[in-house]
Amino acid sequence: MKHPLEKHYVNRVGWLRAAVLGANDGLLSTTSIVIGVAAADPTRHAIFLAALAGTIAGAMSMAAGEYVSVSSQADTENADIAREKKELEEMPEQELLELAKIYERRGVSKETALLVAKELSDHDALDAHAKDELGISEITVAKPLQAAVASFFSFISGAALPLLVAIFAPVKDMVYLQYGFSIIFLMFLGAIAAKTGWSNVTKGMLRICFWGTVAMLVSALIGHLFGVNVH
Repeated sequence: MKHPLEKHYVNRVGWLRAAVLGANDGLLSTTSIVIGVAAADPTRHAIFLAALAGTIAGAMSMAAGEYVSVSSQADTENADIAREKKELEEMPEQELLELAKIYERRGVSKETALLVAKELSDHDALDAHAKDELGISEITVAKPLQAAVASFFSFISGAALPLLVAIFAPVKDMVYLQYGFSIIFLMFLGAIAAKTGWSNVTKGMLRICFWGTVAMLVSALIGHLFGVNVH
């Protein structure tokens, strides 16, 4: 009887959570900007420009920040792999014993650990050390360009809602409609983030709604105060 292939989702969790967080950031930051501007200068032109500028600037900032951050991680990984490669060339016996010790600490007997280390080293010593000593694998390896592109589009997807509301919603109700639509979508994103992280959905939704409300309320107050001072 053929054993069915198992489906595992661990390799999706990293990029899925990053996408959800990027969309959440795009939604919350753009909505906060729009609410602040709408409270200070309730005109369609000002509100639309604020939403558009917030969307473009935020997406570019997210992409650039993610690229730099993940590039630093990739540089560190490459340096560790290069160091490991050099050690394997200069002292292969010590590296073999080091690999065997890793398997021993996981509960494998000394003899079996050494046998496994030898067989894996014969197959691909550098790959074995990268995975089991350094913790670097195909799933965890840093990919700067992929991370930057994913962050850019996830931010845009979140910012699209306040941008559309800024275009089509009545100006006199702009602050309330921005808040209402954003809270609903934040709850949805909070539920997804909680599910991908196997945490409590209700708690995740309440947390994101609370802090989202705080951020938008502070933006509205600042916009209102500056708007009053200007006028």
